[in-house]
Amino acid sequence: MSNKKEKNTTFTEGKILQPLILFALPVLFALFLQAMYGAVDLLIVGKFASSADVSAVSTGSQIMMTLTNLVSSFAMGTTVLLGQQIGCGDRKKGGETVGTAIILFAAIAVIMTVILVIFAPQISGIMNAPTEAFDKTVNYVRICGSGMLVIIAYNLIGCIFRGLGDSRTPLVTVAIACVCNIAGDLLLCAGFRMGTEGAAFATVFAQVISVVISFWLISRKSLPFELHRENIRINRNLLKKMTGLGAPIALQDLLVSISFLIILAIVNSMGVTASAGVGVAEKVCAFIMLISSAFMQSISAFVAQNYGAGRMDRAKKALYCGICVSFAIGVVMFFLSFFHGDLLAGIFSSDPEVIAAAVQYLKAYGIDCLFTAIFFCYTGFYNGIGMTRFVMIQGIVGAFGVRVPFSYFMSKQSWATLFHIGLATPFSSVLQLILCVGCMLYLKKKRRV
Repeated sequence: MSNKKEKNTTFTEGKILQPLILFALPVLFALFLQAMYGAVDLLIVGKFASSADVSAVSTGSQIMMTLTNLVSSFAMGTTVLLGQQIGCGDRKKGGETVGTAIILFAAIAVIMTVILVIFAPQISGIMNAPTEAFDKTVNYVRICGSGMLVIIAYNLIGCIFRGLGDSRTPLVTVAIACVCNIAGDLLLCAGFRMGTEGAAFATVFAQVISVVISFWLISRKSLPFELHRENIRINRNLLKKMTGLGAPIALQDLLVSISFLIILAIVNSMGVTASAGVGVAEKVCAFIMLISSAFMQSISAFVAQNYGAGRMDRAKKALYCGICVSFAIGVVMFFLSFFHGDLLAGIFSSDPEVIAAAVQYLKAYGIDCLFTAIFFCYTGFYNGIGMTRFVMIQGIVGAFGVRVPFSYFMSKQSWATLFHIGLATPFSSVLQLILCVGCMLYLKKKRRV
């Protein structure tokens, strides 16, 4: 890969809102396609297979999404480090940073593959997978687990390019995967009626194709750093910085994901209908939370470059611009999910009982849209300036201080519905938002921002 001069995205000069939105849009579309990636599995399985298959894909995909999010979160250390290097003009270490990341995440992929293939029954058991769907859940986890190398590869590609200020290349890689996944699902699930196993095989196949084409596209791009074979090794100093930034984010996301898995396990004990209903609701939620997630990632990259350049004034303006736009769209998402959840859930299931269960859960998530629209932007800001430990702490407090105990308490009440259990999420978000605002006030008082 050459070091030819090319106009690279910089956020340290000029307007703020326009480049932030222009950067966020490809991120949004990439997240949309990634959500489609999992949603198509559930959509096609829901139309052409049984409730047991829906439950298995729901539980299995939740497990895989947890691990994928963990890797993506850990790779945020690479995103932030590259962004800060570009911001301060130190691009020579780019190749070494990327080379270190390749070795690190290849090792992680091997470890995850072994764990998922060998311990799939135990993992499914921990998740309280319903008896009718247990074997199917195990098969889904094993098949997808065998493809962890490519899953991690395409997530790492996205994180690296967002650090460079390029949100279009990750969009292309996800688009390729999504198209291939839809084709695979239609062939294996709708055509050959393979149900859960077909959805899993389609997922792995799509990611293999995506990674191969992605590397071809990258090889044709001019990059702001050189990447040769000798760069693909562990640089201890860069590894320390990378893990120092990424580990807290990953740990926070892991524990938050575990809290949602605990809630899913609680719901699974209520039967297949409740399990499938929450699975459908979670797929809908993957879409209604896209705007907040897009701004969180975009603000992280924007703030990282300005922090590296010493432009905290621009970093703070980006935060407030992001909050305004994100909250306005969050209000729309609240209206759709709270008042029209039946229409959204009906996209993924034709079973009236499953739809009714999903509607209850979606009402709680609709309320959550109002709070996540704000505190996700704060999270992106703190990631960008390197305060990833605070992000970890507020996430853990919200997950295990509110979300898990609240949902468990509600599940023990005879009158409680999935709506009451789902209220654990917005209550948790309120606490996290308070912590984020409080931290900003503290930083201003200390004149650190």
